[in-house]
Amino acid sequence: MKPIKFQLTIEHLWGLAALVGIFVFVNTHPIRPHDFWWHITIGREIISTGQIPTIDIYSYTANGQPYPSYQMFWLMEIVLYELFNLGGPALVIFIHSLVICSAYVIIFWICKQSSKSWRVAAFGAIFAAALGLNDWNVRPQGITFLLASLFLLAIYEYRKYRKWGWLVVFPLGMLVWVNSHGTFLIGLVLMVFWLGQTIWDAIQLRNSVENRIAKRLVLTASIIFGITTLTCLINPRGSGIINYIKTLTGNSVVQNLVTEWAPPTFNNLMGTIFLLGLMGGAIVLALSPQRPNIIQIMTFLVFGLLGLKTSRGSVWFGLAMAPILAEHISSIVNQLQTVERRPMNLEGSRTLNIIFAIVIIAMGLLSLPWFKSALPLPQAKAGLVSEETPVQATQVLLKENPTGRVFNSMSFGSYLIWAAYPQYQVFVDPRIELFSEKTWLDYLNISNASVNWETLLNNYEVNILMLSPVEQPALVEAVQESGGWELLYKDTSAFLFRHK
Repeated sequence: MKPIKFQLTIEHLWGLAALVGIFVFVNTHPIRPHDFWWHITIGREIISTGQIPTIDIYSYTANGQPYPSYQMFWLMEIVLYELFNLGGPALVIFIHSLVICSAYVIIFWICKQSSKSWRVAAFGAIFAAALGLNDWNVRPQGITFLLASLFLLAIYEYRKYRKWGWLVVFPLGMLVWVNSHGTFLIGLVLMVFWLGQTIWDAIQLRNSVENRIAKRLVLTASIIFGITTLTCLINPRGSGIINYIKTLTGNSVVQNLVTEWAPPTFNNLMGTIFLLGLMGGAIVLALSPQRPNIIQIMTFLVFGLLGLKTSRGSVWFGLAMAPILAEHISSIVNQLQTVERRPMNLEGSRTLNIIFAIVIIAMGLLSLPWFKSALPLPQAKAGLVSEETPVQATQVLLKENPTGRVFNSMSFGSYLIWAAYPQYQVFVDPRIELFSEKTWLDYLNISNASVNWETLLNNYEVNILMLSPVEQPALVEAVQESGGWELLYKDTSAFLFRHK
């Protein structure tokens, strides 16, 4: 048996550069304040009490109110807390980077298998990454991208090779997914597309032998889909998890106040990327000499509509469409090639290829969180914990220990829950659906320094303000001009005031 020889070529460098680029981007992205801290607080509470909490104790505006989301994220909250407890922010970021990058490695692999081209596969991975980079903050959702890519891989491999081992991915993956994040329905949608394609294939076959085989494949897909659907019930809420999803997606506060739930527009970068990706995808499918199959058509329509409805759907459109676009781009390229065209040198210099590969891999290693302090990164990327996080202001708050309630910027609430409870409770925090519409309207009126902002603060018995100069500039200015507040601390991220 002849040994398999592998020669590094320019083609391979395309894939290596794309995947290491994703790894470097995530590795150098600091932990932002919005979600991470309250999630690991719940993880700590679950570990210490042995129970998943059911009500809010961290705010004074919704204290005692039921909060079913705790039961939705509990598994990843434990994982994130244990990682933080074991290795601090550096280990959390590193493991998060591995999870995110693994998802796009799988997408790259599927693109490579469907297109037979390293360059096209690299484009597919970059396409998926561009549509998802706004969703890579450290939070429970991170694991779902890996799970979705595993579902796609299992569907692709089973359809091609019919190896039964891939079918285990669906129920086991769903068991993790349904206990980590509410997007588990995405996994079921992907399976519905697979089942629909299998049924369509069986209908098209007229040969009796092939038809019988196709019917067995339909039966197999149906059974696995049924088992995976039943697996969704293995969570703390059981069948009630569906009602939770309906309540969350129908919450007017979430829909109207959270920007990532709003439809995409050309007024911001991520909206522009999605809309251009959607139009580009439609053009590729229209120009391809290869007719899209049922899975591909349904993927484009369903995930395209999801992305048009909410910006949070952009990442799923990217992940699901990347392998499809890779296949059809490859088909277009093959059609455009002519017999007379001289073959391109796709190998390049072996020595230069190795040098470039070493440089790319070295960049990936240097991006590890433990080396980050030595890198000349821009301020937005500097540090393991984002500069938006009120770390110093919270330390001053705890040291000075002023009496009374805190009115805080919404984005600060998560960190205050982690670092300041039980000494202080928050006004609001990123658990958007927990708080009433009135509370959010009051928050906005105070933050915008409306005419009655001080009256509203008095109504809530607020004596302490922790404000963001970026998110609440009008209020910071109004407080400084009012003469009724004493400045205890300020930096680029936070202003801390005490009522005189």
